[in-house]
Amino acid sequence: MAMVNKNVSYKLLRTLARRANAASPLRCHQAQRATSNATTTVVSQAPKHIPTASPAGNDGDDIFDFSDTKVLFASVPTGKLLHSAATLSVAAVEPMVDLSLWVTNSRLMDVPLFKNAVMGAIKYTAYDHFVAGSDTVETGHTVRRLWDSGVRGMLDYGLEHAVDNESCDIAEKQLIKTAESTQSLPPSSVGFVAVKVTALCPVYLLRRLSDLLRWEHNNSSFKLPWKQQTLPIFSEISPFYHTLQQPAPLNAEEERDLELAHQRLVNVCEKGFESNVRIVIDAEDTSIQPAIDYFTYWASIKYNEKQRPLVYGTIQAYTKDADMRMALTKKAADKMGLPTGFKIVRGAYMSSERELANSLGVDSPIHDTIENTHNCYDRCAVFMLDEIATGPGGLILATHNLQTGKLAATKAREYGIGKDSGKLEFASLYGMADAMTFGLRNAGFGVSKYLPFGPVDQIMPYLLRRAEENKGMLSSSALDRELMMKELKRRMKAYFTDSENKVKRQANSIVN
Repeated sequence: MAMVNKNVSYKLLRTLARRANAASPLRCHQAQRATSNATTTVVSQAPKHIPTASPAGNDGDDIFDFSDTKVLFASVPTGKLLHSAATLSVAAVEPMVDLSLWVTNSRLMDVPLFKNAVMGAIKYTAYDHFVAGSDTVETGHTVRRLWDSGVRGMLDYGLEHAVDNESCDIAEKQLIKTAESTQSLPPSSVGFVAVKVTALCPVYLLRRLSDLLRWEHNNSSFKLPWKQQTLPIFSEISPFYHTLQQPAPLNAEEERDLELAHQRLVNVCEKGFESNVRIVIDAEDTSIQPAIDYFTYWASIKYNEKQRPLVYGTIQAYTKDADMRMALTKKAADKMGLPTGFKIVRGAYMSSERELANSLGVDSPIHDTIENTHNCYDRCAVFMLDEIATGPGGLILATHNLQTGKLAATKAREYGIGKDSGKLEFASLYGMADAMTFGLRNAGFGVSKYLPFGPVDQIMPYLLRRAEENKGMLSSSALDRELMMKELKRRMKAYFTDSENKVKRQANSIVN
């Protein structure tokens, strides 16, 4: 990983511009059609006024307009644009990512001097690009910069899994602190606080709960005395192979741990609502997802209002049962008069899910092709847009896929679901897909960035997972990298043109 100095020289600018000319024969509108994923820059200090792009885009595209990079990247200073271009160029080289993953997982990291050097390199490259800050104060600065550019934040404290009650209590305090921090930020600049149930409930217990919930679904006579009111968790094609025999009931200690987990989620939710931010609960792998859905839907019943959901769950469209589960949950909620909120993602555990299913000799719960995943995602998106067009509910479309963004935005525009409706938010990871984000912003939609934060050593699992998951996407993000290079070239030309004109004016004044 290369370290990029923030005080970049125009020599570097010229070098990157030359690379832009040689890197790809594509023009921007051709790249828009060729790639389905968009990845780009970190937003920094923005001008007070953000120019609005014309509603008509390239090749008849009435959602995105990538032709004017000056408008598209108006809120991004040259230093940040250069840093992002350099970082993403390195990230697009898969052997470089593989080498970085090998180094950070090797025994060399046990050598203090080597570890410090690697962590320093990560801090000034991947960390600065993909992480919003080390704490709530630094993250607050990032939120303000985003807000100045017309983009909201979703705060995500970067602790992935807790192993015991002590670590769960620490995570609860940090999540409450995260919600409280939004009170000092501009109103509406943070729409959601992301919550991982794996940080509030020990993972061992989530596995136990998931086993019991699966067994109960398939055996109506099997009762769970601790179970509270929830919404449908399974469809008939959901994976049940994780639980091959009847699990033992929860013992007294496990039931106490469950009560503690419920209370932690209550405390975080209530602090969020007190701070006027909603809660979105993240998804995990299928071995523990039933328990996470149980917590999510229990909290939805407890807190969601008649018109506006305050708790959102997450649907992973790469699972074969995603659209069926969403429809069943929505139908049951409608019968209760309960508004539902969903975040739709593609998914994050493809390799591990397939490996487990293969080891057990069962069909994978993951779609066989990426096209099937795209189709499932689009079905889920259109289904929820249809639902919220005429009724209550909320939808977060978390995607880096340009075609999905265009499809959903076109459908939302037909229904009149714009930024002011408060029902729809397009979201993407911080440091990725900003060209699409800015395009949707300019087209009049609500857009957010998912903002993971935490100290470098704590956030490392997140960065490593993102690097592994997104290698293919980063290497194919031709559109964003070309747009950035085009804008850098334009700025370089403008700089030298302005300098030349200034010299001419000074010479004329001397002559006169």
